[in-house]
Amino acid sequence: MNVFDYFFDNKQNLKKDFVLGSKETISFKDLYTNSLKVAAYLNEHTGTDKNVVLIGPNSVFFITAYLGILKSGNVCIPLNYAIEQENLDYILKTTETHTSIVSKGLLSKLEFGDSMGIIDEEILNEIIKGQIHTTFDKNFDQNKVAEIIFTSGSTGEPKGVMISHKNIMANTDSIIDYLKLTPNDIIGIVLPFFYCYGLSLLHSHLKVGGSIVLNNSFIFLGSVINDLNNFKCTGFAGVPSHFQILLKKSQNFKNTEFPDLRYVTQAGGKLHSIFIEEFINAFPKIDFFVMYGQTEATARLSYLPPERLKDKISSIGQAIPGVTLKVVNSQGEMARTNEEGELLAKGDNIMLGYYKDKKGTENTLKNGWLHTGDIAKVDADGFIYIVARKKEIIKVGGKRVSPKEIEAVILSVPEVVDCTITGIPDEVLGEAIQATIVLQGKTDQDQMKERILYTCSEKLAMFKIPQKINFESTLTMSATGKKVKK
Repeated sequence: MNVFDYFFDNKQNLKKDFVLGSKETISFKDLYTNSLKVAAYLNEHTGTDKNVVLIGPNSVFFITAYLGILKSGNVCIPLNYAIEQENLDYILKTTETHTSIVSKGLLSKLEFGDSMGIIDEEILNEIIKGQIHTTFDKNFDQNKVAEIIFTSGSTGEPKGVMISHKNIMANTDSIIDYLKLTPNDIIGIVLPFFYCYGLSLLHSHLKVGGSIVLNNSFIFLGSVINDLNNFKCTGFAGVPSHFQILLKKSQNFKNTEFPDLRYVTQAGGKLHSIFIEEFINAFPKIDFFVMYGQTEATARLSYLPPERLKDKISSIGQAIPGVTLKVVNSQGEMARTNEEGELLAKGDNIMLGYYKDKKGTENTLKNGWLHTGDIAKVDADGFIYIVARKKEIIKVGGKRVSPKEIEAVILSVPEVVDCTITGIPDEVLGEAIQATIVLQGKTDQDQMKERILYTCSEKLAMFKIPQKINFESTLTMSATGKKVKK
């Protein structure tokens, strides 16, 4: 089955709006019809099994193009609309892309070359107006690549994660299951669709027959808060920085009532316990789902049920339905209770591999298991805790230090909005610890430095206390909303 048909099962004629908002709306029926026309056009002019780049902010244009590419049997490559020209050139060359669907406002900022076939909003609308439907073969191989999502590689070159139609269907089913989504659910979306977390919101609500509200301006906190209430959103999804900013930078957020908001989800990195506690204390009736995943797993691998949040607050929970997780030690054996090791995953949502990267694929997929690169441990109740990324571990005088432990201590200081711990070269210790801190409002930095160091000395071993403290005025976020480490 093509994932497009999976999404629209019994919804082809649904007149209910899938996209809600003050700027644009579209019904399930119109989205189905328009996407089919885009698919027919691509079949006629591009063929099948070709790579098609898609660049643009969240919009009806993006969703229509995305679904059309999937249905056409081609491969969608959604890219960050803030992509650097050098990375775009690399991806276009590597993927041998000859068709790109691009938001018109980006065409003056990016170069694609004269041989590239470009489809913008105007051309897409003409296609929808004039294209005749095509009959598609129902015998579609669900193991075919549906999309390639590029992530930052360890070598500096982007790595293309190949996700199949089957991968998307499996992960979507799991997410709908544990979030208990229904056609009545409406999700407020601030996460971009070129990011697997953002795409999972699109996939799950399209499949279940719910609705989505698009907000591409998280910097304007008032508009996000208003959208959640004006459109009666039952769900909201964010990465750590979204919740940190809402809790620390917005004066109205914690004093606002959200009568329709049933749940929120958080993934895309660790949100420290101090912020989770602040949220659930402010909103005790809203379910808070801590989640964990990777692009290589389509999106999601584990979740922590809200009812276990207080007693397992720093855990990523347990495997989602259809996924198996285990922690193995350095000898490759199943780790004992609370023994640290690498987290491995298996399931129908695990990627096919990295595009044109046989070595990278072999290093990551071994004997059917995804090696996540995350150091974790499992407690006596079977709940998983991420200790650190392998590459983030700092070695101070030969001692292993996890940045997350130090960050949690510094974030316990009320005036601290954000803290990033990194290792810096040191001639004596090998690496020294540096803390980059964002403070709330106008605060005396010298006094805060003394207070932070005192707090660290009370709660941390001497070798874990930062040797260098830098203060930044603002929290810098990437286009996905994730924190940018400087």
